[in-house]
Amino acid sequence: METLKCTVLHLLVFVQIIRTQAKVASIIVFGDSTVDSGNNNHISTILRSDFGPYGRDFINGQPTGRFSNGRIVTDFISEGFQLKPVIPAYLDSSYGIADFATGVCFASAGTGYDDATSNVLSVMPLQRELQYYKEYQTRLRESLGNEKAEKIIGESLYLISMGTNDFLENYYILPYRSSQYSVEGYQQLLTGIARKLIQDLYNLGARKISLGGVPPMGCLPLERARRILYGSDCIEEYNNVARNFNSKLQDLVNNLSKELPGIQVVFSNPYDMLLKIIKDPHSYGFESTAKACCASGMFEMGYLCNSYSTLTCQDADKYVFWDSFHPTQKTNSILAQNAINNSLAVFL
Repeated sequence: METLKCTVLHLLVFVQIIRTQAKVASIIVFGDSTVDSGNNNHISTILRSDFGPYGRDFINGQPTGRFSNGRIVTDFISEGFQLKPVIPAYLDSSYGIADFATGVCFASAGTGYDDATSNVLSVMPLQRELQYYKEYQTRLRESLGNEKAEKIIGESLYLISMGTNDFLENYYILPYRSSQYSVEGYQQLLTGIARKLIQDLYNLGARKISLGGVPPMGCLPLERARRILYGSDCIEEYNNVARNFNSKLQDLVNNLSKELPGIQVVFSNPYDMLLKIIKDPHSYGFESTAKACCASGMFEMGYLCNSYSTLTCQDADKYVFWDSFHPTQKTNSILAQNAINNSLAVFL
């Protein structure tokens, strides 16, 4: 009996050691408006959400620059990893390096892999996000010392989420890229940029990386509204592009896993889960999928989604989308939990 007790005790200690070693030190975010926690508040752009009714269901009803009625996916992921419940924006001067040591966001709403996408609304290009990350590393070393800083850098989970704007706010709207590339060619261009980003992060010390896919783009209320004369169903052409692009990103992750020693890189795909919610909303407690909560729910986001609209819904939890482009807090929580249970489970 005593031997059995010792064996069980040793097993429990071993399991605890595994959990401690596997737990991430911090969440570090790169991307667009789906994960921007307020960086655009501090740059010269019209694409902002630092006003009501954005944030009305956030802590103290505060509009932080998150494009939602409350928290976004990365906030819920941070909480799921037993870190803090919200990830601060790097450009928010009310936070310091001590805050950023356990989670920081470099994302900029409206950006994409392609620099031409960030130019549309004068937001931070991807390389600027990376430059701020390098600055962050320097500050981290100065504050904590090299040893502690390197430990955080190596044990952080890096979340990358972008690509939708490259297609919907660039390729399909403006003639520049569509005249240069076929859709297939443009997907390959973006995949090449994603590859370089992951390689750059790897060279800077990152070892735990999640590359996010794009959602069913044709089901966003804005895209449905743009083709309202053809019906309000999802635009299958855009969804096909999303699936094909996600397949390329998955292949990229598979290849990088073999090429970069010591890396743990996964593909985190929101497409299937979000499409399930859209196709069967009542199973998840939603009532509306084709229209968003804010204003008319068809065209508005950013400044067009404001507190002066009398049409904004009372209960955002009944809506899959908050504005015409972005999910509600409830949807974000479901997507985050799905990611934690699946692609991100390897990091727990």
